[in-house]
Amino acid sequence: MIILPAIDIKDGECVRLYKGDMSTAEKVADSYLATARLFREAGAQWIHMVDLNGAIAGKRVNSSIFISVAENSGLKVELGGGIRTMEDIDYYIGSGISRVVIGSAALRNPELVREAVEKYGEKIAVGIDASKGMVAVDGWVNVSDIDYITLAKKMDSFGVKYIIFTDISRDGMLSGPNIEQLSKLNDAVSCNIIASGGITDINDIAALNSTGLYGAICGRSIYKGTLDLRQAIEVSR
Repeated sequence: MIILPAIDIKDGECVRLYKGDMSTAEKVADSYLATARLFREAGAQWIHMVDLNGAIAGKRVNSSIFISVAENSGLKVELGGGIRTMEDIDYYIGSGISRVVIGSAALRNPELVREAVEKYGEKIAVGIDASKGMVAVDGWVNVSDIDYITLAKKMDSFGVKYIIFTDISRDGMLSGPNIEQLSKLNDAVSCNIIASGGITDINDIAALNSTGLYGAICGRSIYKGTLDLRQAIEVSR
């Protein structure tokens, strides 16, 4: 299982949120590049980054930061937040981003996902964020009436290879991942599933690893010190 340490960017700074609520943004590091390099030293190969401003605005906002990390950290960058058009996808992949995450647009404009997968294949991931099992969009501000499994199956039919699943109620809460929903998702589709939200300690990593998931995103647990990144990478191999 791949461990992806996370850096979320809001107003140019490294922050973490509680349950995706922008008003709860807490600065967790002084330098995004220094932090990314520390992740690399701990053994990470990937980093998961989110443009929080972009997720709300529906457009690229902090793009120079993500490109800088891709160019200077030695890590492969998986990036989401505000990516709503082929122009956005072309821009980021052309600028060295290794995997682009389509979130809200997967629900609102599924043809974008189809087109992106046809052009870029495994460089495209879909982010499915759910509240009580229903897909949330627009930086989690709005909740749809579409079940997360239904959307995942549609994305699978398009040839999407990676799905990042977040249970919003657990995001940033250090309350443990939603193993039940993740297992159902993993069984329902052929995509590689990346868990996000709630991961607290090495026991959570071991539990996720045992379910056969492809990857796990770890954010607050690393910054708060409840999870040692180097140990997590070792356990998940």
